[in-house]
Amino acid sequence: MLERTTIKHLTLRLVPFLFLLLLVNYLDRVNIGFAALHMNADLRLSATAFGFGASVFFIGYALFEVPSNIILQRVGARIWLARIMISWGIISGAMAFVQSEQWFIILRFLLGVAEGGFMPGIIFYLSAWFPLAHRSRANSGVVSATAVASVVGAPLSGFLLTSPPQLFGLVGWQWMFLLEAAPAVILGVVLLFVLPESPARARWLASDQREWLVSTLKAEDDANPADDRLSLWKVARLPRVWVLAALF
Repeated sequence: MLERTTIKHLTLRLVPFLFLLLLVNYLDRVNIGFAALHMNADLRLSATAFGFGASVFFIGYALFEVPSNIILQRVGARIWLARIMISWGIISGAMAFVQSEQWFIILRFLLGVAEGGFMPGIIFYLSAWFPLAHRSRANSGVVSATAVASVVGAPLSGFLLTSPPQLFGLVGWQWMFLLEAAPAVILGVVLLFVLPESPARARWLASDQREWLVSTLKAEDDANPADDRLSLWKVARLPRVWVLAALF
């Protein structure tokens, strides 16, 4: 009974909010495709320049994925996830003011750097809260945000591209970048106040729920101790790592 009520409380408290964070993340990642038609004409971007700018995002993302998660483990998931959201929101919003091909490419690269580690950071945060028996369900509930974003992203971006009037000298694609970037910055700040750093600090859990959760997670960690001898080189030689990377 205690386990069921604790997991239900955790799920209702964490999963919807993390789902929202990932939804905003995915929308900010794919909106470049919707902006292309009008933005390319206004900035006189060639197809080659746009293609490189769109793909250079993933270069920055891949390069900083591992370093970002190393830092996350050292400073804490709550602070680092907030940093990621606020910085990517600012950079994504800055896309509205791009005036040249060079700055388009630079900002796309920086956006990848800023977002690097966000998805693994979310999964890491969930693993610090949900026992193994309940972790996969929590993960799937949060990750389903990418599918939902695929459904709502096109009509939302299309609406923002065509609906806002030309205010302050900004056109539709510029407003789209600004209005879709704002939630990332806002939620990044909210995150600091909504997500506790660890179950031991979750004041919204009853004392018996908190004690059960902390002891259960500790028992699982003790039963599966981390291998401090596992270096980055050893991880890179594991076939399953490359299989999972390819699938991602």
